[in-house]
This record gives sequence, structure tokens and C-alpha cells, in this order.
Amino acid sequence: MIESLPSARPDRLSAFFQTFDLSVTLIPSHAEDAAANLLVMGSSDENAEAIHFCARGNTEPRPSCGVLVAAAVQFGGLLNPLMNAMPERLVVALDEVPTLRAVTVAFVTEASHSRCGRSVALDRLCEVIVLLVFRRAIDLGTTTGPGLLAGLSHPTLHRAIVAIHDQPSQPWRIEDLAEISGMSRSRFMTVFPKVVGATPAAYLTSWRLTLGCRELSRGGRVKSVAQRVGFGSAAAFSRAYSRAYGHPPVAMRDARSHS
Repeated sequence: MIESLPSARPDRLSAFFQTFDLSVTLIPSHAEDAAANLLVMGSSDENAEAIHFCARGNTEPRPSCGVLVAAAVQFGGLLNPLMNAMPERLVVALDEVPTLRAVTVAFVTEASHSRCGRSVALDRLCEVIVLLVFRRAIDLGTTTGPGLLAGLSHPTLHRAIVAIHDQPSQPWRIEDLAEISGMSRSRFMTVFPKVVGATPAAYLTSWRLTLGCRELSRGGRVKSVAQRVGFGSAAAFSRAYSRAYGHPPVAMRDARSHS
């Protein structure tokens, strides 16, 4: 039997930041056709007022004024389920999140000056900004339907999702995940697909494949990747991978070797 997680609230975001690389590219604020998906709005560097974030695309139409910094944020692309789960556009008022306001002011200051270590500082500060924006979305339950964000926002179901994220190779049973969520098995099997939009087994497989795809893109071998992400064999991993992505995992390895 798997022991229950401690009573402290599980960390719902760290797995994504450990799995996917985040980078930021500044976009000239006057370049209205550029693919900026993060805008810092305000009247001056010291008076940043809001963050506009579009996880899956650019922020067009661009506001006509008040853009302090425009940036293109890359965070795992289509492979990152958290980016796919976010609302089309999320606006966070900085007065409501003092920590985010302080980090954003530092981000605007770095973006406005050419100093040593500027690009590193921008990446680090932007990573914290995006994390705090995601945290705000989860805290507010900013979602219009079932999906990962709804699951992470759920008061108890998020515990099972975090357990899957943190220990993907664990041979999870429905009873274990239900216990972690503080639910009966039948209640868990009813609530999980209603909130997340997939069965627990389907979500677990999807997360394992996401991790596997990332490791293959970094040069991992199919057999070792399959073991690390929780598949019983390379053959089982290959079958699931082919169903999900339309090509076998060796195609990812071969494409990388010829790139």
C-alpha cells in the first residue's frame, strides 16, 4: 500500500518547471505583428499595473498604449499540458498579487537597461512571473471546463494529479490515487474524468508519454526512456507512443540524429 502524502498542500507547479525549459525573447513594443504572448502593462516602469498572458499564442490585438514590456515566452510548446490548459488570455492585476508586482518591476527594469547578465536575469525573472501567473490561475480556478487546470484547482483531486506528476513510474492503482485524494474509489472514478476530462489511467499514460517524448528529444534511448517513465517494456511504450503521436518513438530519435 502506498503511503498517503503529508497533510501539507502538494506542490502543483514544480513538476512542470522541472520538466520543461522556459525562455523569453523581448519584442519591441511597437512591433504590433510580433508573436508576443506576455505583456507588462502600466504607465511607467515603477507603475506596472497588469500582466497579460496568452499561453498558446500571441496577444494580438495588441493594446494601443501602456505596453511597458512585450515578450515571447517559450515553455515547452505544445508538449506542455499546463500551457495548453491555460485560458486563451489571462489578465492579472498586479495590485492583487504584491509578490508578482515586485518581480514584474524588476523585470521591466532589466528589460529597459543593457547590463551585464541581462539575458540571464530576464529568463529567471520571467520564469518567476509565469509561475506566479499560473499560481494565480490555479488559486482563482480560472477555467471554463474540464481539464488539467480544473484538476489542479480542485481542493482534493489535485493531490492525485501531483502524485502522478512527481512519481510517473510508480505502478499507480486507482485505490491509491483515490486514497491520496481522500475519496472512495467510486467517488474518485466519477469525479476525476468529470473534472480533468480523462480517466486517471488515460491521464497517467498521457503524462508518461509527455515525459518520454521530452527525453527522446534529448537523445534518450527508447528502452531506457520506457523504463524511466513507467512503461513495463519498450514495446508497450512504442505502442502507446505511436497511438498518441502517429509515429514510433524511434522516428523522434532518428530525426534528432539527422538534425
